[in-house]
Amino acid sequence: MKKILSFISLLLVVCCFTTNAQKKANKTKVKWEKVKDIVIYKDSLFYASFPSIVKTKGNNFLLAFRRAPERRIFGEGYTMHVDPNSYLVQMTSKDGENWAKEPQLLYAHAFGGSQDPCLLTLRDGTLLCASYGWSFLREDGKKKLKGTHFHSNDGTFLGGYLVSSRNNGKTWQGPIYPPAISQEVNHDMYGNKVPVYNRGALVEGKNGRLYWVVAATDNAETKKTSNYLMVSDDKGKTWKYQAVVAQDPKISFNETSIYETPKGDLVAFLRTAGYDDQACIARSTDRGNSFEWKSMGFKGHPLQALRLPDNRVLIVYGYRHKPFGIRARVLNAECTDFETSEEIVLRDDAGSGDIGYPWAVQLDKNKVLVTYYFNKENGTRYIAGTVLEAKK
Repeated sequence: MKKILSFISLLLVVCCFTTNAQKKANKTKVKWEKVKDIVIYKDSLFYASFPSIVKTKGNNFLLAFRRAPERRIFGEGYTMHVDPNSYLVQMTSKDGENWAKEPQLLYAHAFGGSQDPCLLTLRDGTLLCASYGWSFLREDGKKKLKGTHFHSNDGTFLGGYLVSSRNNGKTWQGPIYPPAISQEVNHDMYGNKVPVYNRGALVEGKNGRLYWVVAATDNAETKKTSNYLMVSDDKGKTWKYQAVVAQDPKISFNETSIYETPKGDLVAFLRTAGYDDQACIARSTDRGNSFEWKSMGFKGHPLQALRLPDNRVLIVYGYRHKPFGIRARVLNAECTDFETSEEIVLRDDAGSGDIGYPWAVQLDKNKVLVTYYFNKENGTRYIAGTVLEAKK
């Protein structure tokens, strides 16, 4: 009888402790609320898009984006995402809210236009920027192309590359060309398999290994893409293939960000095509040797994840359905509650669906900046941001 009473007393103590801990957690859990929208860069002569942003080793903020001519000022009917004069540019800020008027050149590819600069700050302060590009060949050159190719208007896809900086972005070295993988069916202008590429955040794991989820076209007829994991053990100088992240006979997966949870799971947030614009998640519990993917239960793309001070995770994504805009959710530390997480509408006032590609950074323990590209009334595309603040 005494043993039973002692056991019951122990249970009551444990329950009381758990309840108090839960109450304390609920009291300290903050809500992230929108404070204001800002315009970071806007020029009627240029189409600015696809930003990424990081905090540098010097505690400043570095923003990179793609800038190309606004073709409509030349009398053309529209501006494309593929352009021979598409360059990677950068801007810096001390506080993330006040920016210089003019960007500086980050990188101009020698053989074509570049897309989607994706920044990562390593623990030693090295900056990596992953991108990909298009070459522009004359008709006589196109006729001599060998193998299968991916074309967009006048552009022939040349695949992915990376550049790096050891002085907070003052100078950049490269390009570094990652390898092609066996699943890729397309070739570049030289007739070689297209190097792996992606739009999305890379991550440096606790073990120092870099993880990069890339895309490859695995069906020439349907142009379907799938996602694969590449890893680097020398700070991005060389890369090797590790595993399939997400693959399906009908669904395309691409534009994926990867995130490491406190427990060490690798979580990938995937854009899809042919799947009703469902946002998807893929998880690896074995350090990237295998993944399982599933729908997150909502629409939006592409996604990027930011660890908050309390270890919860802010995911941000574009919403290309009326009302067009930018949205977000706050997940638990292990990113397991995505189906029940509350959606936060950051913007719903865009002029068309050609917006989005958000990327978030922590300004301080109480503020977050979400950057993205935007337009009003289908006008000039520009780089904007939304500041969120922690509210108890």
